[in-house]
Amino acid sequence: DKDTSGLMVAAKSEAAHKGLSEAFAARDIERAYWALVWGLPSPAEGSITGNIGRSPKNRKKMAVLRHGGRPAETGYRVIGTYQNGRVSLVECRLKTGRTHQIRVHMAEIGHAVLGDPLYGRQGTAGRRARLLPEAAQTALAALGRQALHAKTLGFRHPVTGDDLQFESVLPSDISALISSLE
Repeated sequence: DKDTSGLMVAAKSEAAHKGLSEAFAARDIERAYWALVWGLPSPAEGSITGNIGRSPKNRKKMAVLRHGGRPAETGYRVIGTYQNGRVSLVECRLKTGRTHQIRVHMAEIGHAVLGDPLYGRQGTAGRRARLLPEAAQTALAALGRQALHAKTLGFRHPVTGDDLQFESVLPSDISALISSLE
């Protein structure tokens, strides 16, 4: 997602590209994202499954489909809550890699990512935002994107075979939003 901050991997050679492509296909890549979501998911830790494909109502969106699509699974756990459960910080671990997977799955269970213009039902998000302190409303408006960050990326180097793991700190815009919620 272009408006997601954090880590990404790029291949610098054909051999690296081939190896990374195979690792992604084999689901041999560790990926953890942190997201601020509306509400408090229950249970606080779980797995979301559902085939993801193009939305029949809006071709620009992806959706969980009853028929068709491709299997998708997202593990999640609540890391923190703010404003009496109005907002939660959630770690999401991808078991598959579908377009907009975290955003679609979290919205599907009623906990859309803050600032998400595509899956965050604007009317509902606006009503929820008005219940936040003024500083949080200002920080959310300044965010200008979904509050989603690629925090961890781990994989076996496709050429050397070394196990690599990278961590990324939250960017200042999401950190400021969290501070305003505390």
